[in-house]
Amino acid sequence: MGSANSGSGALDRPNRYSFGSTAAIVTSVGLVVGFGAASVSRAALVSGLLITALADNISDSLSIHIYQESENLESRAAFRATVTNFVARFLVALSFVAIVLAAPPGATAVTATIWGVLLLGALTYLLSRHRNVNPMREIVKHLLVAAVVIVASGLLGAWITAHVS
Repeated sequence: MGSANSGSGALDRPNRYSFGSTAAIVTSVGLVVGFGAASVSRAALVSGLLITALADNISDSLSIHIYQESENLESRAAFRATVTNFVARFLVALSFVAIVLAAPPGATAVTATIWGVLLLGALTYLLSRHRNVNPMREIVKHLLVAAVVIVASGLLGAWITAHVS
């Protein structure tokens, strides 16, 4: 039996997509919950998700690329990691846009949160298997950090609704 990281499929290389996917999951759930608490329109929520999927994604991908160059990573490998990060993050963000468009308005935040927990849990599981560490401990740790972001986003959205006109 080979090690958990001996395969050659795309999922066997979580370092190529883990940063972008994690950022997209946590940011998207935070936006959906925060905007939901602020009672923004569906159009504003979709706009926020798509703007983040493009603008923030491009800036993060460029930052990763420049960091990799500063670490003297081979040019082709840096470019491949940058593109993979961008695509992973963009696709994850689009899945949240689909939830916003498909879910009933009252269920959007709950549906997006469940989807985010499932995605982050699966990503963490793959990464922990790749690293040969305890998956459950890593999943709990990562979900706790995400919960802080989600709760803070919801509180901020509620505060904005109450105090900003």
